[in-house]
Amino acid sequence: MYRIGTGYDVHRLVEGPPLILGGVRIPFELGLQGHSDADVLTHALMDALLGALSLGDIGTFFPDTDEKYCGACSVDLLFRVAGLVREKNYGVVNADCVVIAQKPKLQPYLEEIKEKLSGCIAVEPENIGIKATTHEGLGELGRGEGIASYCVVLLEKR
Repeated sequence: MYRIGTGYDVHRLVEGPPLILGGVRIPFELGLQGHSDADVLTHALMDALLGALSLGDIGTFFPDTDEKYCGACSVDLLFRVAGLVREKNYGVVNADCVVIAQKPKLQPYLEEIKEKLSGCIAVEPENIGIKATTHEGLGELGRGEGIASYCVVLLEKR
């Protein structure tokens, strides 16, 4: 039995916090604003996993109204979501993710991100696709006001 899930997240770029994507710190003068570390890629991946299991979204499990998640490392939360996948007797077949960022250029970091995420969700790095694209100057993302991510996952009953 297979299950598919999709996830999406977006956060505003601001001065102050570091830019974290897929658990990797990216050198940039701006970071993402959010209750946790605002890692849009990891958040979208968690939502895709939870959606595939029909468990809701990350706000259900890690609400931004709960102070214990203030500044939380999203990779730590992803490990917890991956535990839910295992508890339901599923495993990740593959994940395909897109990060939309006008700046910075993310290509030099994609392999490191893939390695980090694969370790979190117990899948070989070659079973994770990560692509970076721009918004071609259109809208808030195109003006560099934020970064967004979409993810799709396929789970298989174990």
